[in-house]
Amino acid sequence: MLENLNLKNILFLDIETVPQYATYDEVPADFGKLWEKKVQTLRKEEESIDDSYRRAGIYAEFGKIICISCGYFTAENKFRIKSFYGHNEKKLLLEFSEVLLKHFNSSDKFLCAHNGKEFDFPFLCRRMVIHQLALPSILDTAGKKPWEVSHLDTMELWKFGDYKSYTSLNLLALILGIPTPKDDIDGSMVWKVYWEEKNLERIVTYCQKDVLTVAQILRKFRREELIPIEEMEIV
Repeated sequence: MLENLNLKNILFLDIETVPQYATYDEVPADFGKLWEKKVQTLRKEEESIDDSYRRAGIYAEFGKIICISCGYFTAENKFRIKSFYGHNEKKLLLEFSEVLLKHFNSSDKFLCAHNGKEFDFPFLCRRMVIHQLALPSILDTAGKKPWEVSHLDTMELWKFGDYKSYTSLNLLALILGIPTPKDDIDGSMVWKVYWEEKNLERIVTYCQKDVLTVAQILRKFRREELIPIEEMEIV
């Protein structure tokens, strides 16, 4: 099946998320109470509520998207990466939606991410609903049969039906001989880089590396050569 896919019909993507507030002290009281209830069974015994809040970014109800990086193959077989990022989540979601509606709005188009079915795709949908934005058809799964959902997930592909397995992007890249995307920061550092260092550009670069890695992994599944440096463009 993968060998029959036209790579030019696939949008590879990755998102980076953070808690909506820099610290737990800034969280409105009603949300704060609900966060405390949320992490009752998730907090480590020695972990304070303030420390636990740094992980709030992985939950769409308490987090926000600060970067969406997308990669696609052009007609000239270049791999082009475009990122939507900033502090205004609604604005970047609108810009991303416009791309989907214009270029990825037909049944032969696909979205591809690592752990996308469990994280990236539903997180995007939930945040769009919160902002009262229309869901692009390619993201909207409501009422669709499984084979009608145009979502590819490199982690799911690697599972080969093994539902208890979790393999990180970094590990999968390593065993497939792909340069690691985690050569600067990893997901656990995004909160600090965003809220303390205030270095969004560093996070964007990290996100773009993940997108490239997802595309490289899919090529490996198809037994194809890695994308050469000279065939990559960042716009």
